[in-house]
Amino acid sequence: MSVAATDTTVLDDVPAPATAGRARFRFLRGAKTRTGLLILAFFALIAVIGPWIAPYDPDAMSDQLLQPPSADHWFGTTHTGQDVLSQILVGTRGVLLVGFIAGFLATVLSVLIGVTAGFLGGAADEILSMFSNVFLVIPGLPLIIIIASFVEDTTDLLIASVIALTSWAWGSRVLRAQTLSLRRRDYVEAARATGESTWRIIIFEVMPNLTAVIASGFVGTVIFAILSEITLAFIGVADISHWNWGTVLFWAQSNQALAQGAWWWFVPAGLCIALLGTALSLINFGIDEFVNPRLRTAAGSSKNVTMRVGFTPVARTTAPVVPPAPAPRAAPGQSGDARETSKEHSA
Repeated sequence: MSVAATDTTVLDDVPAPATAGRARFRFLRGAKTRTGLLILAFFALIAVIGPWIAPYDPDAMSDQLLQPPSADHWFGTTHTGQDVLSQILVGTRGVLLVGFIAGFLATVLSVLIGVTAGFLGGAADEILSMFSNVFLVIPGLPLIIIIASFVEDTTDLLIASVIALTSWAWGSRVLRAQTLSLRRRDYVEAARATGESTWRIIIFEVMPNLTAVIASGFVGTVIFAILSEITLAFIGVADISHWNWGTVLFWAQSNQALAQGAWWWFVPAGLCIALLGTALSLINFGIDEFVNPRLRTAAGSSKNVTMRVGFTPVARTTAPVVPPAPAPRAAPGQSGDARETSKEHSA
């Protein structure tokens, strides 16, 4: 039996597979993930201690009108002498509160409806899918504007709840599609064969394989909720008496800050929005790289292997490779028939 020979490249010192402990923290090795988590942790800290470390009352007026950044007012003052730094520090809590509450509520709804519909199938899948399709086409911002026109006090919790109710459907569709591909796997069928209940199979067999997808959907919903909250405050729909970054931009736009050259009034708030969005996006990219091996970078790996087209990398073994024995050569001037005859006589 002949075996076709191929060109091979032998790799010395092949690294051992990662242990379970290292694989558990592989998500935190990426530079994108670490950078995003550090920026997010900074804003979370500001959200907790911001009202305590604010140098001034954000509503207090003074005679220092439209002053540029100085030692007394690091981010300058507004047209009424209010400290911009204090407004941003106090407003950070409202931005993160709305974003994470909306992300949590939307994620819970998408998991409950999407995973249930994908795993149960049949009539339950049809009903829950129709329910998701209805909420998928409901616009979030116009609905919040309508609700705000009828409610006197538009609180952050109300805005977060409306954003969550109008943004869970997309994540539900994604989780349903992933669950449909998981419910017929061998380990799920084995759990059914052992008599496990449906909800136990969903929680302990299906949900662990959806963790990365759920986390990615949560981060995406938080980004959408934060931008929606800032947009509502900027256009004056939210309660402008509660400080957040959108409220700072609302007052800056209403009082012609750009025309007056008061760049310090709106640039810090815009930079905070950009940094927070960048941090959440980096975390989302890190989750994508952790889920999809094709997107993983070489960061955190012990050794890089450069592949060449046409060569197959193999590991070196301890046993030496024995080359095949050469075929007997014919004497000079001896034909093929003569060689066969000599073999028969020798036999």
